[in-house]
Amino acid sequence: MRLTLTQRLSLVFAALLLVCCGTSAWLQVRSSQMHELEVVQGLSRDLARHIARDTVLMDSHGLMPGAVRELFSQLMLVNPSVEVYLLDNTGRIVGNAAPEGRLRRQTVDLAPVRRLLDDQPLPILGDDPRSVDGRKVFSAAPLQVDGKPSGYLYVVLLSEEHDRYAERGATSAALNTALLSIGLVALLCLVAGLVAFNLITRPLRRLTDTVSRFDIDGAPRAASQENGPPVVDKSAGHDEIAVLDSAFRQMQARLGEQWRSLTRQDQERRELVANISHDLRTPLASLHGYLETLSLKDATLSAQDRRRYLGIALDQSRKVGGLAQSLLELVRLEHGFVQPVLERFSLTDLVQDVFQKFELGAEARQVSLKADFTAGLPAVCADLGLIERVLTNLVDNALRHTPPGGDIELALKPQGAQVEVTVSDTGPGIAPELREGLFLRPFNIGGARRDGGLGLRIVHRILQLHGSEIRLLDAPGRGATFRFALQVNPQSAEQSMLRSVEQHAAGK
Repeated sequence: MRLTLTQRLSLVFAALLLVCCGTSAWLQVRSSQMHELEVVQGLSRDLARHIARDTVLMDSHGLMPGAVRELFSQLMLVNPSVEVYLLDNTGRIVGNAAPEGRLRRQTVDLAPVRRLLDDQPLPILGDDPRSVDGRKVFSAAPLQVDGKPSGYLYVVLLSEEHDRYAERGATSAALNTALLSIGLVALLCLVAGLVAFNLITRPLRRLTDTVSRFDIDGAPRAASQENGPPVVDKSAGHDEIAVLDSAFRQMQARLGEQWRSLTRQDQERRELVANISHDLRTPLASLHGYLETLSLKDATLSAQDRRRYLGIALDQSRKVGGLAQSLLELVRLEHGFVQPVLERFSLTDLVQDVFQKFELGAEARQVSLKADFTAGLPAVCADLGLIERVLTNLVDNALRHTPPGGDIELALKPQGAQVEVTVSDTGPGIAPELREGLFLRPFNIGGARRDGGLGLRIVHRILQLHGSEIRLLDAPGRGATFRFALQVNPQSAEQSMLRSVEQHAAGK
């Protein structure tokens, strides 16, 4: 049989309460008995001494039977709860008034007698001559004959008649009342404990229900989709269950965010693979077609056609190689195989090198390249090769989509401890519906894809490794305008890079 936590706690509490009440009842009974014995022995402590002082029970010839019988008869009539015995110096019983066959001991241990005579704390229990192993409170006094110790007067204060009367329950009314009180208190404590356990475990039951529904759902859902954003209950203080509930809700929200992030990344990867497949299929099909034409019609083709077909095939081959290289580079960046090596260098020199790389292509497209920066621009701290790749991708994309007669401008501007880099063109720009996730997935502009959709994604990842961020700006009179910033201080650059690595690792 499976029990809930509340039921198990209730059973354990009931068992502990039962043990405590049983122990309390036993202690109550024991305390009552010891108190009664102490009172009886305290009141009759000097009884044997008074009897020994006022009555002559022994003489130089020994025990006086007549005096003993008369004394015992008088005491039994006056106080039926006492039993009187005469002991010699060794504790042997030499005189008694017990009926025939009722005496079960022939000697009495004198150690308790000596403790009583030494006025030690009460109650002191001594041997009961009418029981094999029973012990009762008593009164005792030494007897002397001619000034010499001759024995002891031993008076048992609770006789067999008292025991029989007590067993009938005639003297247990107060004890029964006390036990009834303990039972009522135990019942009230049990009810209060069950109610308290129910109240205490209510938040835990709610948390259990939430966890169960979270598991049954199968897919993490954001807390904002259920009950709004998770809120940390600062008033919970040291309430562990409330803290656990708050922590679970935060974990649930975090799992929901990670789930949506993984879903989004998976969708982006699917889109990337689909677009890359499409971009590879087109040049590969063209390459295959021209090579097949060269193979089948080699004898009939003129030298000029053969060179033209081979040129087209080579151009398509270069496209395939560029896509493969970009894809490999993106994979290395995404999986942390590439880490920036920081060094100080001049951005103005780097811009001039990049412009020289695209000078002939820009002239062929009738596009002018412009640089805008002031003298004395501070050097930046970054990875020279990776930043060159960023500028190359941005200028290449701008050159692809800038119409003849347009221009591409690259501006450098100091901004505090950073240098801002702005790359803009006079092309058609990027439509608003394409800007969401611009740097995370491929996109099309007028049916032409920019570098297989990988160029801006590579730029975004490189700058992310540097702790920087690229933004798309709206500049009047310009087309697509991109801006990012690089650190001047080496320490700031290192901190930005480390922070970026930690955030990327956490995102994974």
